[in-house]
Amino acid sequence: MTSLYLPMTGGCQCGQHRYVISMRPLTIYACHCTDCQTHAGSVLGMSMPVPREGVETNFEGLGTWDKTAANGRVVKISFCKNCGIRLFHEPSRNPKIINVKPGTLDDTSWVEPMGHLWLDSAQPWFQAPAGVLHYSGQPATFDELFRRFDETFGMDV
Repeated sequence: MTSLYLPMTGGCQCGQHRYVISMRPLTIYACHCTDCQTHAGSVLGMSMPVPREGVETNFEGLGTWDKTAANGRVVKISFCKNCGIRLFHEPSRNPKIINVKPGTLDDTSWVEPMGHLWLDSAQPWFQAPAGVLHYSGQPATFDELFRRFDETFGMDV
């Protein structure tokens, strides 16, 4: 089992915005939808849902915009106005969580996606690793991703 330690800290590239995570994340996943590819400037984006009350930062100092996904759901995007780095996505469908962008953590050595979503949109050369969950699109629930995270990192922090 891999170790997970709290609190976790992170921030944007220029250092203007910092955050502290005091509650255990729910899971980590990689997304291959075209929106995530575009916003990440890469072949995938990553998200780490955390209970909202477990993320401490100065949200008022961040730039925000509302993105309407292809499925019609709205996601509030929070980013540093200075360096442009996305830090958080806040899904309107679940205001109890905030999706932290795990690449902005100070320590990313433990970050490992439990699954890959929207593989139907993945770049043709990308091969999702064996041993993780594979989804052709959006999963109906995230229960299996949560369970896999619990198995990998344990229930206690």
